[in-house]
Amino acid sequence: MSTPPTSVEQFGYRQELQRSLGFTDLLIYGLIFMVPIAPFGIFGSVFTASGGMVALAYVVGMVAMAFTALSYAQMAQAFPMAGSVYTYAGRGIAAPVGFIAGWAVLLDYLLVPGLLYLVAGAAMNSFVPAVPIWAWVIVFVLLNTAVNYMGIQMTARITRIMLVAELAVLAVFLVVGVVALAQGKAQTGALTPLFDSATFTWPLVFGAASIAVLSFLGFDGISTLAEENREDARRLGRSMVAALALAAVLFIAQTWVAALLTPNREALLTQGDPAGSAFYDTAAFAGGPWLGTLTAVATAVAWGFANSLVAQAATSRLLFAMARDRQLPSFLARVHPKHKVPVNATLVVAALSLALGIYMSTREDGIPLMSSLVNFGAMTAFLLLHVAVVVHFLVRRRSGNLLAHLVVPVLGFAVLVFVVYNANVHAQLLGFAWLGLGLLILIATYATGRRPRLPKEDS
Repeated sequence: MSTPPTSVEQFGYRQELQRSLGFTDLLIYGLIFMVPIAPFGIFGSVFTASGGMVALAYVVGMVAMAFTALSYAQMAQAFPMAGSVYTYAGRGIAAPVGFIAGWAVLLDYLLVPGLLYLVAGAAMNSFVPAVPIWAWVIVFVLLNTAVNYMGIQMTARITRIMLVAELAVLAVFLVVGVVALAQGKAQTGALTPLFDSATFTWPLVFGAASIAVLSFLGFDGISTLAEENREDARRLGRSMVAALALAAVLFIAQTWVAALLTPNREALLTQGDPAGSAFYDTAAFAGGPWLGTLTAVATAVAWGFANSLVAQAATSRLLFAMARDRQLPSFLARVHPKHKVPVNATLVVAALSLALGIYMSTREDGIPLMSSLVNFGAMTAFLLLHVAVVVHFLVRRRSGNLLAHLVVPVLGFAVLVFVVYNANVHAQLLGFAWLGLGLLILIATYATGRRPRLPKEDS
């Protein structure tokens, strides 16, 4: 029998959300958030950015996220509350640092649902061109908001069904892809997706990894459900690490097969994938038009419904946690009396996602620009997470576990710095502008005597 979850009352909060999720629910939630078939939607962008070494980009992304997942696991056990990196940096270092971490990760969490709806709309539009992308965005937003409004148990039930469906589609693609390779359809050498001497440079690979890590973002979303976890807090961390490991295997396998079968490789390398259809074209080349359509529909449903469903839930919990601490407007902290969900935060996320999805659907660079911005926000927040591990455990608690509390966070920090440094320049500019705005807001709170403070701050 598992140990009961740590009470949030000891940190100065009331238990308002419903504790109904076990390890399996959390694992499935993380996998759905990352989407087992996530590379379908951004394959072309990663292929172009990596010089065709898609599998290598995902390996680097996996390593970067592995260190981060281990640091998340440590902080989730120490502070088992909603709020993710906002809570960990705030209580692990100081409340103002927590605000900046929360503000940085908001760039990720607020944009993710809109990006998912945009990718889904583009996938649906690729085979139903009569229906514009913005129309699909509206449909997906309304559907997901209704499900999330009904409560976390409803969300958990839906995600189980969606995970099985996604894995079935992935299995079909892999089987057909391997058969196609056996028939001699490979367009390049077997190891080219992992290393190509003609294009390889470390900045190129890390730049591509800054896009590829988009597929891994989601394991951290598990931490936002800490107050809905009914088991020992250690299970929360383990579910994050397990979800990341399983997703990494699936990502590397599917991108390796797809990269070997990609037709018109040179055109994709030089001209990019503005339509976002490279994977679907590859699937059609491997197995016929039916497979191209199947993978496009699966991407639309996975990104537009399953993934955005849990992304909306995670984002609403982050807004709820920050509003509960009076670091965002207090109306975002309202919990529905019957469904036990942060209802106002859920509706705000839906409105923002709708506006962003529709606007970005009018831009040719909508998907790559939003992808880079999402990653920049997440990577910046993760940097503060690693610092929080060292400060909380090594400095304050005098921990003797140097591997978990010094080596892992330092290595994770170093890898992420290199990824952020090689990210899209426009994303860097907009990302730093967002951080600058956050700093101005923080300064304003100090000037008005409302500096960030957390209930019963842990020393």
